[in-house]
Formats: sequence, structure tokens, C-alpha cells
Amino acid sequence: MIQALQHMPSIIDIMAAGTAMRFLTAFLAVGEGTHIITGTQRMQQRPISILVNALRALGADVEYAGNEGFPPLRIVGRKLVNSEVTLPGNVSSQYISALLMIGPALTNGLKLTLTGEIVSRPYIDLTLKLMRDFGANVAWISENQLEVKPQPYQAVPYYVESDWSAASYWYEICALSEQATVCLPGLFRESPQGDSEVARLFEQLGVETVYGEREVTLRKTGKITARMEYDFVNQPDLAQTFVVTCAVMGIPFRFSGLQSLKIKETDRIAALIAEMKKLGYLITESEGSVLSWNGERCTPDTSPCIDTYEDHRMAMAFAPVCIRLGDIYINHPQVVTKSYPHYWENLIHAGFNITEE
Repeated sequence: MIQALQHMPSIIDIMAAGTAMRFLTAFLAVGEGTHIITGTQRMQQRPISILVNALRALGADVEYAGNEGFPPLRIVGRKLVNSEVTLPGNVSSQYISALLMIGPALTNGLKLTLTGEIVSRPYIDLTLKLMRDFGANVAWISENQLEVKPQPYQAVPYYVESDWSAASYWYEICALSEQATVCLPGLFRESPQGDSEVARLFEQLGVETVYGEREVTLRKTGKITARMEYDFVNQPDLAQTFVVTCAVMGIPFRFSGLQSLKIKETDRIAALIAEMKKLGYLITESEGSVLSWNGERCTPDTSPCIDTYEDHRMAMAFAPVCIRLGDIYINHPQVVTKSYPHYWENLIHAGFNITEE
């Protein structure tokens, strides 16, 4: 995404980055010039019609360059004069954030109405905070309506907090280890990130969080719940971490609110079921958005090889299981570059023995 913004080529290939696809689609619609935005084969199977239809309602010139409803897209940037658009509240928050962030650039601002249940609200609120930090006038004007005033952003010095989603894998490492203390810089108690909930949730798995001025320290407590239940509707990116950790620790669970996992980098529900079976755990899907495990086991693969499905979180969530289960193999480990490019280096520094074959 950084390279695309720096160079603005006529054809932008964002590979497997769904966030970049959605945010850049909106950005290009209000910019200058004509661009094609595309991605991997999997990206070209991920629907984007909700965002395209919303942008068209605002007056954008966006056309499908391949299959209807999916990338690649041909976008001709121009000023957008329409200001009102409606989206279902249960869509990916990235569609909502993409529209909100271009709101200040619209001639008449933006009034966005969300219908039905609003999922992933913490991610929306995180977007609002970031926009305000850069001078935007944006607010909830009712329970389901957001308004953005038409005024330019202001450049300001900004400290970017570390990523709580990435921190979840270090919580997993602590939970699976007999003894461990991990210091993670750049994380704060009063974080706007919805995934900061990971600190509270891992208390049930025997990991406490000690907050410093500009870092957190993870420590083992030995206090482990007999069963874990949680609705991940507001933190879907944490689901893989908890499915893997709980099963490997032998903790039965029922996790709901996972409907958005089907439209991520891969169908994460199907991927979790398939890869956990390789490790000897039979995870059950029900109601389309619930994963549960009550101790059911099967014969594990002799040398389990985890497929990552072009999904960075599959690689990072499964790697720590070697602490309990011994050697495993991770296919296409480079997928971690999408969000945590130094993940493998950090694991080696922490004492993991990693070899590339």
C-alpha cells in the first residue's frame, strides 16, 4: 500500500492485502487519474460490490475489469458531490472505514447510515479517532448514522501504537509455555484498538498483563479456566489465536460472532477446521458463525504441515503450537509479511528453532 501511494502506478497490484484493496479503492475514487487495482487469485474471489455500489452512489466512476462484483477494478478519480449513502451494519468495518476516510474530501461531506446490527464497532471508532487526530470533523449523529464534514486533513506529528492483533501471538506463546515472560513495546492500557481486549481474554488462559509507561509485560499466572466462551464479533482477528490456543491447551470452547471470517484472506472457519484436524483436534462449525470444541480428538498427522491459504494469521497462530506438539511445518511462511514481516526473526530471537526447506 505504501508503494502504491508513493508511486501511483496505473496498475496497482495489492497482492493479498484486503485492507489495501478496500482503502485504496475509495482513495482512488476521489483522487486524480485512471487506475486498475488488482490482486492475487484469492483477492479476485473476494466480493467488493458493497463498496463499489456505495462509491457509485456518491458519484464515483468505478467499473469491474473482470468478473462482476469482484476485483480487478478500473477507477477514474474525480470530485464526488453526492453525500449520502447507506450500508448494512454487519458488513466488514473496512468498507465503512474506507468511506469515512474519504469523507473530508467529498464536496458536501458524507452522511453514512448503517442498517441493522452494527458489527466491529470498535474498528469504526478507531477510524473516527484517527480521523479526528488529523483534523477531521466526524461524529456519530445517531445510533446508526455518521457524519463527516467537508474539510481537509491536517498533517500532524503522530505516534503509531503497536498492533494488539500481532501481540496476540505472543500471548499464545506465553500461554503454551511452561514458563515465560515477554515484554512488548509500544502498547498501552488505554488503547483505542478493539483487539486490546486480548489482554483481558488471555487472563482466562493463565497470562496476565503488566502495563508500563510505553510497554506491556506478559507473565504466567497458572490460573486457567475450565471452559472458554466468547463472542468475537468485535474482535474477529483474534479468533484464530484463541481457537488454536484453547484446543492445544485442552480447554473446551464455544466461540461465536465469526461470520466475517468466511470473507477474510481465506475462509478462516474452513481453514481452521482443516488445519486443526492435522494436529488431531476435531473443531465443529454450527450456525454459520460458531466454532466449538468439547475435547474431540482424532489421529494427528505424523509430521503436520500447516497450509496458510495466503493468510498471515494462519501462519502466526499455528507456529507456536510446536511448544506443546513438537516440530511442525508451515507452508508459504512469507505470508506474514502482510502484517508482521519480522515475525520469524522475532521467534528465533525468542529461542525458536526455525529452518527453511
